[in-house]
Amino acid sequence: MILNDVHQGVEKRKKRKRIGRGTGSGHGKTAGHGHKGYYSRAGSSRRLSFEGGQMPFARRVAKRGFNNKKFADVVVALNVSVLQEAFAAGDQVTPSELVARGLVKGKFDAIKILGNGQLDIKLDVTAHRFSKSAEDKITAAGGTANRV
Repeated sequence: MILNDVHQGVEKRKKRKRIGRGTGSGHGKTAGHGHKGYYSRAGSSRRLSFEGGQMPFARRVAKRGFNNKKFADVVVALNVSVLQEAFAAGDQVTPSELVARGLVKGKFDAIKILGNGQLDIKLDVTAHRFSKSAEDKITAAGGTANRV
């Protein structure tokens, strides 16, 4: 065994399939599209919901109710247990501070504080919304819950 021959002929990347480059390539003439039919034609596409001409599932199923996702507010939820870990006693908790510390990420319209977990430290929390239990826990710990 010769060490410099060990990796001889080993390709790191698979060569790309060159379509439509003559019969000798094995992918000439019809270029992998077969003979005749819809998918052999230029401009043919396999549309995501196409079901061979039968009525697509999305159109067969009845639509009920009202969907306002496009215009609905994006609300980020944050539990009081997260505030307990991230902040010290007497700190000011504001939306900008939550973003700066990486507790809230992405685009949002409102921050809602939820009451999951324990809160033993006094915090002045400013947010857009509060659940009843979260507001109770913040005030019970000696802090204040202010709405923006």
